Amino acid sequence: MKDLLRGFAVAFSMYTIIPMPQVEWNKKSMRYAYCFYPLAGAVIGFLLWIWIWAGQELALSPLLYAVVAALLPVLVSGGIHMDGLIDSCDALFSYGDQEKKLTILKDSHVGAFGVLGCVGYLLLLFGLQGQLYARPSLLPIVAVGFVFSRALGALTVVSFPCAKNSGLAHTFSDAAAKRPVRVVLTIYLALCLLLFLDCSVVAGSVIVLLIGLLFLWFYRMSKKQFGGITGDLCGLLVQLTELMILMVCALMG
Repeated sequence: MKDLLRGFAVAFSMYTIIPMPQVEWNKKSMRYAYCFYPLAGAVIGFLLWIWIWAGQELALSPLLYAVVAALLPVLVSGGIHMDGLIDSCDALFSYGDQEKKLTILKDSHVGAFGVLGCVGYLLLLFGLQGQLYARPSLLPIVAVGFVFSRALGALTVVSFPCAKNSGLAHTFSDAAAKRPVRVVLTIYLALCLLLFLDCSVVAGSVIVLLIGLLFLWFYRMSKKQFGGITGDLCGLLVQLTELMILMVCALMG
């Protein structure tokens, strides 16, 4: 039980700004940390639900709602996944060899492609959130999507080969009890997919198809371009998954 509580604290202290008790990061405390990582998405989904309810009760403008809704996941997560998207854009569009791309991922500086990727992502997120506010019938799918994206990202870290023998992804992958963690993450994914389909068979089916294509592209891209998974690439997958789910729900609502 202590290991589970420590794993919960590690996951939330790493992937949210929610204050947690100080826990020493070692293989014992990180063994089951990824079992709790998707719950950070549940917090974001719950807050988004509260925000859209408050917006409608207070008759807030779609503009104000969309700004806060777009920034909410970034604020709760501390921007860790957005950082992954930015670094991944810089690396992918450098068109360098594998070693150069990995070097760019480690670089703390932000390049032009990272800025463009971040701005473009947030603008698209802003527009889609405004559309969802006008037709929120598929909001439950969007809320659950934050859990799904993190479960999918964590599953790649404990299943794909790491691109290097250092970094966040390698640290969590090396410490994880891979078999039980994979089982737990698969259960998360299965439950989320069932909730998608229960809310809307059509929208849920479209999401399953698009996520399948995204995951196939991501697997091939990470293997070919980087030689495996990294923490930044995991952040990229999380962000793209959330965006894709929101896009389907905003346009089909």
